[in-house]
Amino acid sequence: MAPRHKFPSWTLFLAVCAVGIGGTFQYGYNVSIINAPTQHIHKFLNETWSSRYHKELNPDLLTFIWSVIASIFSLGGLCGALIGGGMAIRLGRKGALLVNNIIAIVASILMGISFPTGLFELLIVGRFLIGINSGVGLCVQPLYFGEIAPKHLRGGVAMGSSIFLTGGILTGQIIGLRELLGGERHWPLLLSSSCFPAFAQLLFLPWFPESPRYLLIDRGDELSCAKALKRFHGSSEYRREMEDIQRECFALDGEKPKKPWQLFTDRGVRWQLITVIVLTMGQQLSGINAIYFYATYIFKQAGISAEEIPYVTLGTGACECLTALTCGLLIDYLGRRVLIIGGYLLMTLWSVVLTFSLTYQELYPWVPYVSMTSIFAFILSFGLGPGGITNTLTAELFIQSSRPAAYMIGGTVSWISFFTIGMLFPFIVNGLKQYCFLVFLLECSLVAAFIFFVIPETKNKSFLEIKKEFNKLNFGRNAQKKETELYERRQLHDEF
Repeated sequence: MAPRHKFPSWTLFLAVCAVGIGGTFQYGYNVSIINAPTQHIHKFLNETWSSRYHKELNPDLLTFIWSVIASIFSLGGLCGALIGGGMAIRLGRKGALLVNNIIAIVASILMGISFPTGLFELLIVGRFLIGINSGVGLCVQPLYFGEIAPKHLRGGVAMGSSIFLTGGILTGQIIGLRELLGGERHWPLLLSSSCFPAFAQLLFLPWFPESPRYLLIDRGDELSCAKALKRFHGSSEYRREMEDIQRECFALDGEKPKKPWQLFTDRGVRWQLITVIVLTMGQQLSGINAIYFYATYIFKQAGISAEEIPYVTLGTGACECLTALTCGLLIDYLGRRVLIIGGYLLMTLWSVVLTFSLTYQELYPWVPYVSMTSIFAFILSFGLGPGGITNTLTAELFIQSSRPAAYMIGGTVSWISFFTIGMLFPFIVNGLKQYCFLVFLLECSLVAAFIFFVIPETKNKSFLEIKKEFNKLNFGRNAQKKETELYERRQLHDEF
């Protein structure tokens, strides 16, 4: 590819930044900041309960209330995933993201005033609302990225979701240090600081165009589509993308956006849907949560004091951010298959190493350092493969009419898996101890095998070309042409 094609315009880069700061950045940031003030929120709950009911808060009830505050975020995320696709269709990708910021601002205000008002219930409502905001962002942002990028840069642009997500985690870890907003006096400010990314997006995103694909295929506005493409890709490069969108629009022939439940009965997207479900569950159940669970224990065993562990933990956040950036640079050169299969296989390897090193952790003085190295290696492997490419593939495997519904299904599976692993993980660790990594080893190897045998390479292919690749699986290789014609004829008569 000639050098002038490597980055079409600064508008595309700035649009990615404007969308990312109020999208997946919010998710990563809000997952991260809740860890720092745990003890201070416990104290607030005890004091509020004592002043309100004139008796001590039962320890079991304290644990329950804290669990609700922490886990209600996942429930909000699930609700956000369920409404995100509909918002993207009715309001447009850009409009949905702008409206989503109002939810984040309301959530920030509620969490900020919970301490001065002595109402811990506001903390619960605020966490639920910021969960909705994150769920919508995780659904709509990758849609927008996948639809504004030129074909040869689609992977790198789509990786913006992971880059901003990991950037949000790292920023939350830094802001949550006790020297900044993680101390006892400032934790309400820490939780309400989610409003700043929301205000930033409300300020900058209106200056950028709506998704060109949405404008032409969903709205039928060819003039606005051409203007948006010129701004994103440059006046000399936009025609190729315009022709690609027109071909997809012609192939759809006025087909309306599908509902999530329609995808489950649609033979034409059967294997794409199976792929999204397998990859989304694989990402959540890959063992990355176990890594963070064991990190503190391993750091202590390596001789790092409890006071210094938060600073070492910053290394894990920086590690994720670095690998997301690296993956963004490599994805359009090496392809999706190489990175995601390689990531899962490397995670399989590090699961073996961690099983042995944690088993013999106290036998030799150098073993904790092997465990610590494996922690960072596992995070690097996750970031290079499953952490970044899963969302990218979801955008690429579906054409315009199915894509929002696919993201709603993928988001729902992701949040349910996230909640399930959060509930079951303590029992898995308590029961299996370090041997829990053998379960993750099996899961990673099975997902790698699935990707190897099922998923074609999508690099430099249009959405219609990728659809044709999957038709071989959906309709069978021998009867592919006949079945495809029947399927497309049947689609024209679908009623919604």
